[in-house]
Amino acid sequence: MMKNLFSAIRLTLVSMVLFAIIYPLIITGFAQLVPNKGKGEIIQVNGKTVGYKQLGQSFTADKYFWGRPSAVAYNAAGSAGSNKAPSNPDYLATVQARIDSFRVHNPKIPQSAITAEMVTASGSGLDPDISPASARIQVKRIAEARRISADKILALINAHTKKPILGLFGPETINVLALNVELDEMK
Repeated sequence: MMKNLFSAIRLTLVSMVLFAIIYPLIITGFAQLVPNKGKGEIIQVNGKTVGYKQLGQSFTADKYFWGRPSAVAYNAAGSAGSNKAPSNPDYLATVQARIDSFRVHNPKIPQSAITAEMVTASGSGLDPDISPASARIQVKRIAEARRISADKILALINAHTKKPILGLFGPETINVLALNVELDEMK
């Protein structure tokens, strides 16, 4: 019995040193080799930090691209999804309210054209990206709000579309914050 107890204590101590000290030091060391030292890609405008490229933000004005809804109000300290089943009546009511709100701000878009990601929250609640299709369905609203050509906005979408890794892994995405920052810089 004592032999097992000492073995368990030794394993616990070795695991604590390995996973609480050595592993974090190794990861921190690798982080120092990447741009921004592992602190994320900061987006600045005129020397002022406006956000991090890896974290979604709430944009609700008609002159901006909207990102995915968040179940946690984009709170990075409380990353989470809604954890409600697709058949849950509360969840269905929330999605319908998002569809209704989207249609109020985008009246020329038929409900069938609204992408699922524009009305459903991501698993983390912090998704910073949308698909090119989700960006394109917002072009009319933004063009009218800013009084600029839809073609200019479509060109901006194309310029910001990130292709899948090696052309195979993952979907095409567009970072909403980076897109909106450049949209603000357009004349």
